[in-house]
Amino acid sequence: MKTTLVVNPKGGAGKTTVAINLASYFAASQIPVTLMDYDPQGSSLNWLRSRPTGAFRIHAANAAPEKFGRLRSFDMYVPPETRRLIIDAPAAAAGVLLHEMLDRSSTVLIPIVPSMIDLHATGNFIRELVTLGKMKSGNIRMAVIANKVRRTMPAYPPLQQLLDSLGLRLLARLIDSDVYLKAAETGTGIFEMNAGLSVAECKQFMPIVEWITGEPRLSEAPNDAVVCDLSRTRAA
Repeated sequence: MKTTLVVNPKGGAGKTTVAINLASYFAASQIPVTLMDYDPQGSSLNWLRSRPTGAFRIHAANAAPEKFGRLRSFDMYVPPETRRLIIDAPAAAAGVLLHEMLDRSSTVLIPIVPSMIDLHATGNFIRELVTLGKMKSGNIRMAVIANKVRRTMPAYPPLQQLLDSLGLRLLARLIDSDVYLKAAETGTGIFEMNAGLSVAECKQFMPIVEWITGEPRLSEAPNDAVVCDLSRTRAA
């Protein structure tokens, strides 16, 4: 089992959007996947509960802090057949909770909104993160995603300057699009939508999948809808 942690200390960075679409990609590819939600608000779990009947299977795991009468270890159960575990981290994750999530992880994705306020908060977080033992040992790979990018400003020099100073590269740019919202409202991901509705979003998201799996896209055919239309593989 390989585990991907989606984390950023600042709220509104799009952690849940990245996590649910990554989980839906693996599910639509018929790869056993579990989505683990550490956030007490439970946004990822709410999305899972809204998935339509017959949707690709994604196992739910609730890792939010314990409440009275609730056994956290039971809620956190991950089926042994799981090949991909996606962790949706809460905002302001730190201390013991952050170490717990990192101990599970093989890759870390940090979505960031390209603005000075977000760059400041996230930059400090990344600097602290790379000093932790497991990160320093090189056992965990880390990458940054520019999320909610405005179409009028596809590049943001201060973000690139931050990444250069940290020795990181920008993995992907996800344009601010209502398609993500429409998919989430129906309990699906962009890879489960009609291909014609989410071609651009799927194409932007694929570098994330390829980096996590280490497997480049098999086809570079001109029709990028092929990348998105995983719904054709739906099991009967």
